[in-house]
Amino acid sequence: MTKQRKAVSLISGGLDSMLATKVIQDQGIHVEGLNFYTGFCVEGHTHAIRKKDKQKEKKNSSLWVAEQLGIKLHIVDISEEYKDIVLNPKHGYGQNLNPCLDCKIDMVARAWKWCQENDFDFVITGEVIGQRPKSQRKETMPLIARESQVQDRLLRPLCAKHLPETLPEREGWVSRDALYDFHGRNRKPQIALAKSLGIDEWSQPAGGCCFLTDESYSKKLQDLWDARGERRYELDDIMLLKVGRHIRPASNYKLIVGREEGENNFMRGYRSQFTYMFATSHSGPLTLIDGTPSDEDLLTAARILARYSQGRNAEQVSIEIVRTHNQPGQVVQVVPMPIEEMPESWIIH
Repeated sequence: MTKQRKAVSLISGGLDSMLATKVIQDQGIHVEGLNFYTGFCVEGHTHAIRKKDKQKEKKNSSLWVAEQLGIKLHIVDISEEYKDIVLNPKHGYGQNLNPCLDCKIDMVARAWKWCQENDFDFVITGEVIGQRPKSQRKETMPLIARESQVQDRLLRPLCAKHLPETLPEREGWVSRDALYDFHGRNRKPQIALAKSLGIDEWSQPAGGCCFLTDESYSKKLQDLWDARGERRYELDDIMLLKVGRHIRPASNYKLIVGREEGENNFMRGYRSQFTYMFATSHSGPLTLIDGTPSDEDLLTAARILARYSQGRNAEQVSIEIVRTHNQPGQVVQVVPMPIEEMPESWIIH
């Protein structure tokens, strides 16, 4: 009796991993999915928080893909272990603070270990040669397979015909003729394949689902490291880097200013960890103060907050400064800071 071959697929929630999984499923392979949570995933955070995204459906795309394909999905939290990848990438960063090559090696290695522990035969990814400048190049494909120790049990169905045969192909578990030769950043071949497979809906990660590929986010993370004088972060740090205006008038402190109601509501959950302030005479944003501000710094921060309140054109705005959550704050009267007094260098974006 022929043994039922089994593969695990890295499911990002995007179209490529969805297609790669479907292509192998259609060859009679039993496929289950793996999704690794790093803390830096774009989807589900800003969409759930910001009012401007209120009409967007709140869904976990990886779970949604698994549901559409009828496969079991294993979600693994690696946020703590992932710190070493972000802080000390062996192969360096991409255009921003994205350690894409080290990230891919790590995730494939984890997937291969999972295969060995669960009696699965090989690993599937949705990689396409030339689609990512750092991790998806023809010369990095063998590197990922080698350093992850998966070797030739790593199958990339969407670009397999540009690569040497893998063990699943040589052994006849899958047919190379039913694999593809996609390359480059053109999405038309994937969209055509999706339609041919009856797939008419998919998520649009737009260059990846990781905040570390975002220039603005990377600048905020680098600023955090510079201010602390060391490269470290906690999960709360990376969550707060995703929301609000980040303004640093001096090296010893910065403001996180809510941009709208959804962000203000989210930031309220962090009041016990920060000095914070809000306008009492006018409507305005909640502002968290990160660092060690002096009394004079707090007055400057209050003037900046007043600038972003509905009292920006008023002669004075009342601001309550709370140093200890659930304790009485100090109310100060400040003149809103004119925009021309705020150097562009203060705003981290």
